[in-house]
Amino acid sequence: MTTTFDRTAAPSVRDRIALLAILTGGWPAQACYALTKLGVPDLLAEGPRPADELAAATGADVRAFRRLVRVLTAVGLLSEPGPGLVALTPTGRLLCGDTVRSSRPAALLFGEEVHRSFGGIMDSLRTGLPAFDALYGLPFYDYLADRPEVAAEFTAAMGTAPVPPALDKVDLSGAATLVDVGGGEGNLLAKLLPRHPEMRGVLAELPEAVGPARERLAALGLADRIDLVEGSFFDPLPAGGDIYVLSRVLHNWDDERAGQILRRVREAMPDHGRLLVVERLEAPVPEGAELSQQAVQERLIDLLMLVMLQGWDRSETEYRGLLEDAGFDVRAVHSPRTRSDRAERVIEAVPARPAAPVDGETR
Repeated sequence: MTTTFDRTAAPSVRDRIALLAILTGGWPAQACYALTKLGVPDLLAEGPRPADELAAATGADVRAFRRLVRVLTAVGLLSEPGPGLVALTPTGRLLCGDTVRSSRPAALLFGEEVHRSFGGIMDSLRTGLPAFDALYGLPFYDYLADRPEVAAEFTAAMGTAPVPPALDKVDLSGAATLVDVGGGEGNLLAKLLPRHPEMRGVLAELPEAVGPARERLAALGLADRIDLVEGSFFDPLPAGGDIYVLSRVLHNWDDERAGQILRRVREAMPDHGRLLVVERLEAPVPEGAELSQQAVQERLIDLLMLVMLQGWDRSETEYRGLLEDAGFDVRAVHSPRTRSDRAERVIEAVPARPAAPVDGETR
């Protein structure tokens, strides 16, 4: 359906307000980043404190800090329970470092590297390449390799994502070993192993993620059921697993690098093995359908990958092509019990033939 506009008519106030909300949308995000960077959420974890006291404790100018508090109170991160007092709301509590699945790492990453990369979006649009590479002088994962603190923030931020509900539709019975390739801090294994007491897990990850994963999984009583293997998923992977999982991995990479990852999995996998690729599948939106807020967020994440990484969201057809080129046959595509725009699907594949050799490039 084509929409036409009367150029002589003045835009409505509603449209102006909607556009202004978009144009100013980054301002509260940066205010949230500043609050987190100052450490204010952790200072408020035990209860309300005077704004002036918080400013002094964080080295902030008192008047400037009060102005920050006013904005973050308006957007729902803070509250003012009494004159001069500041408190966290339940949403603001997510920014505390000790909160389960804390959003603190994401707030810091989004406020620094992500914010700067979006400033270079015009370069990405002209070249099709990540603005991050031009701004920082090297690709994102190479940047993380030289900055352990930022790498830890990134791993923790990615670890807050829930285990994809579509995995519940996959029959994992009879599998003795599940290898989670690039599985961060072990969130997926932490959820699956208690459901399958006969199964062992293998987490293949970079060294900066293996340390936090070891602590987390030990605290859950799973240390004796998991092998932690340090390395890149561009290097040879742990062999002999019954099931290999690539959860939210391939969309970070272009076709060439995604193909290399898949061929590494095929090299490591026995003939009876299975591969589970967990990704959101790009699909056309029916004409006239209204996008959910979750769908809008997913499209923003795809734009984030444009400015920071080499990959993109793909369609089911595109993933099938990558898998077939790497020596797999797609057996099924599993959807969650409750369908939504955002929910990832699980593409279940089995070996079709040996994969082509993989070069020795590392992440």
